[in-house]
Amino acid sequence: MSKFRLAHLGLALAALGFTAAVPVVGLAPAYAAETLRPEVGKPLQEAQQLMKQGKNKEALNRLHDLDKVGNKSANETYLIERTRAGAASSAGDYAAAAKSFEYLIGSGKLSASEKAQMSKGLIGIYMRGGDLGKANAAIQAQLKERDDPELRAYLLQNYYKQGNTAALETELRNAEKNGRMSEDQLGMLANIQLKKGDKVGYVNTIEKLAANYPKAQYWTDLLNRVQGKPGFSGRLAVDIYRLKLANGLLKKPSEYMEMAQLVLQAKAPAEAIKIIDKGYKAGALGTGADAARHQRLKDLAEKTLAEQNKTAAADEAALTKANDNDGLVALGYSLVQSGQADKGLKMMEAAIKAGNLKYPEDAKLHLGEAYAVAGKKQQAINTLKGVGGKDGTAELARYFIMAINKPLA
Repeated sequence: MSKFRLAHLGLALAALGFTAAVPVVGLAPAYAAETLRPEVGKPLQEAQQLMKQGKNKEALNRLHDLDKVGNKSANETYLIERTRAGAASSAGDYAAAAKSFEYLIGSGKLSASEKAQMSKGLIGIYMRGGDLGKANAAIQAQLKERDDPELRAYLLQNYYKQGNTAALETELRNAEKNGRMSEDQLGMLANIQLKKGDKVGYVNTIEKLAANYPKAQYWTDLLNRVQGKPGFSGRLAVDIYRLKLANGLLKKPSEYMEMAQLVLQAKAPAEAIKIIDKGYKAGALGTGADAARHQRLKDLAEKTLAEQNKTAAADEAALTKANDNDGLVALGYSLVQSGQADKGLKMMEAAIKAGNLKYPEDAKLHLGEAYAVAGKKQQAINTLKGVGGKDGTAELARYFIMAINKPLA
């Protein structure tokens, strides 16, 4: 009786997960070289030829005919299932592919590396077939043997897709403890917190996104949301605007106008002029029906700066005499913005050291901002690290450090 030999089976497995391709390795030489009975070998070769032509469904039908052949040896069954695994996964018949992969993994004929590769491939088949429960069980079994970031990411995706927020949050919390959260994982956690109404947790997660993956959308959301945290003080609105300006988030004419007005109220006309000039350069100011209003604000800022320059010495003397250290901090900050960094910083430092401040944490926050304006990065960071308070100053100090360390491109 004539015998048939099987050629090497280099079959491609359907993608693991959603996009990442994982190949099925060819048959181990010992099994590929074994001879088969004609009633098995010939249909098997025909199925392989159909697969090479891209006719995977026809190949599956040919393999189905082989199921009727009796008294198959363990090796014949193994080769049939190996071929079926490739044909079914390529044809999108994930139920059939899963059964073949399950058989192959339990056959005892795979090397350790092949078994690991096929176990990972089976997870992909479960996922593509929509059997996320089986996929998760298989992933968890593999994770018990060794940690695999790729499989852990698939587990999180599956929980998210299933709407299993409890399991997802548990996994995310574990990832957070181990300090290995990706941008996608932080985004999932933020979404869970938002749905639960956990405003504080949501802001904390968005802060991590802005710190580690600085993007306009994260910074915008963070600065808008932080103002809604319990106890956040409205007097810090000007500092929110400073962070927005530093990150290039000001877009509307009204935003430039409001910020310039707040800065003028804070007695920093040189800073107001810088803001207005940026608004003009960006094309947000100086055009449209409110162009005249924009010009009036610019004129006011320039006039206020000119007056401040004339009276700065007298103002400093009067504030010192009155022991008005809050006023000295504000004047010092204004001097830094007007280009007199050394003088302004010394004035702020002395006033803060003297104490008797209405809002001491605000003063330290503004000193840190002033150091940043003066280009003294490390001194700015060191100062901002020392800012405390429960009304928003501590949060904004952290955000300024984030903006200094990882500026938004």
